[in-house]
Amino acid sequence: MTTPQTSSSQPRTALITGASRGLGLALARRLATDGWRLVLDARGADALAAAHAELRALAPYPARIVAVAGDVTDTAHRQALATAARDLGGLDALVNNASELGPSPLPLLLNHPLDALEAVYRANVFAPLALIQTLAPTFKSGIRILNITSDAGVEGYPGWGGYGSSKAALEQLSHVLAAEQPDWRVYWVDPGDMRTAMHQAAFPGEDISDRPLPEESVPGLLELLNADLPSGRYRAHDLA
Repeated sequence: MTTPQTSSSQPRTALITGASRGLGLALARRLATDGWRLVLDARGADALAAAHAELRALAPYPARIVAVAGDVTDTAHRQALATAARDLGGLDALVNNASELGPSPLPLLLNHPLDALEAVYRANVFAPLALIQTLAPTFKSGIRILNITSDAGVEGYPGWGGYGSSKAALEQLSHVLAAEQPDWRVYWVDPGDMRTAMHQAAFPGEDISDRPLPEESVPGLLELLNADLPSGRYRAHDLA
């Protein structure tokens, strides 16, 4: 059972990538309301600025919400995120949520452009690890790392070979990191299908209104942030 922060508890700090929309924004809304300090990342400066303003309005301590626009595949941007994390006193949690889908409509592997596949791997595999390496000096005792994955990382869905294989790589990277860093809590988390812009891009022209909103996956993420579960792979809806 989760134990939300109160105004009398020591405030915790999380860095969330891809925080301007979808699951990242849904999680940030809840954490801001619960009094967390937040470092927010997204590529779109305007969308991130709008999210930042919304979250500051929700937070009991608005000055503790910091937004840094940029691309997590960029070294200088990752350093800027590390600076923001240090300025807030270090991190209790890192949520690697930002992802790259790849071409839409989703191509079969025999037709998948290799330059696009490289971009998917840079965003979904290399950037999360690079961010962990860069941020490690800011990690507090008991750090929680949530690497957002997908059932496409374990199932063989036609058309999902690029994105799915990148998530499979992220899962194995997370598994090894958990073995190498037993004092950390490393979670690779499948949030389930969600009604997001990325999911719509995977199914162009289709009605995805039957998919759950990202907010329905947030309780499972909160459980990982607040409980003391062992490192491992989890499905958000199983934890809610």
